Amino acid sequence: MLYQVLKYVLLGPLLRLLFRPRVEGLAQVPEEGPAIIAGNHLSFADHFVMPAIVPRRVTFLAKAEYFTGAGLKGRLTAAFFRGVGQIPVDRSGGRASEAALSSGLAVLRKGRLLGIYPEGTRSHDGRLYKGRTGVAALALKAGVPVVPCAMIGTFEAQPTGRRLPRAMRVTVRFGPPLDFSRYAGLLDERTALRAVTDEIMYAILTLSGQEYVDLYATEAKAAAQAEARARGRRGHGADS
Repeated sequence: MLYQVLKYVLLGPLLRLLFRPRVEGLAQVPEEGPAIIAGNHLSFADHFVMPAIVPRRVTFLAKAEYFTGAGLKGRLTAAFFRGVGQIPVDRSGGRASEAALSSGLAVLRKGRLLGIYPEGTRSHDGRLYKGRTGVAALALKAGVPVVPCAMIGTFEAQPTGRRLPRAMRVTVRFGPPLDFSRYAGLLDERTALRAVTDEIMYAILTLSGQEYVDLYATEAKAAAQAEARARGRRGHGADS
């Protein structure tokens, strides 16, 4: 009930007014049955813009930090994310990754749409980064199609670190569903998982037109932060 109220009464109309989304290829999203929507991740706003324009409910796997904040603000944030259909996921790896996989499979086995950002985190510079293979494991284990999706303009509207978005037009573009039935039985093959993931990322790249970087986003972000600290130390040394 809360999801419907947020989507059609509160959040949806606000997002349409703020971003005036141009939607391309919406017919590629199946009208019924389970499927994965795999998209690039440029902005905090991505969590809401795409689900607002898809007629069916989209359940996203979201980082657990959104659900564990302290105090009244933390509780309200957690309630909001649950209300818009997000499922908390621990991204620390190992057993946490297995739990995330199980959560995603539960959504798909109910015949629903599951939203995933294969990069694992937001792009810090607007480029598209290497996908993690969890999306491939879900697609092969559930035997469902993957619909590639590109968010265009949301980085400029609300890049990482910007609290409030700019009012500007964005585009949400969907591509044809990808069928990976030819990989049936290869769930335990790492090369198969990487091949499936790379095909998904190439489809997203084709839709988005971003520059591609063959690194994980977390690694690239850490390297950028380290370089910024090094520049700061060099600058401090020059001033002293």
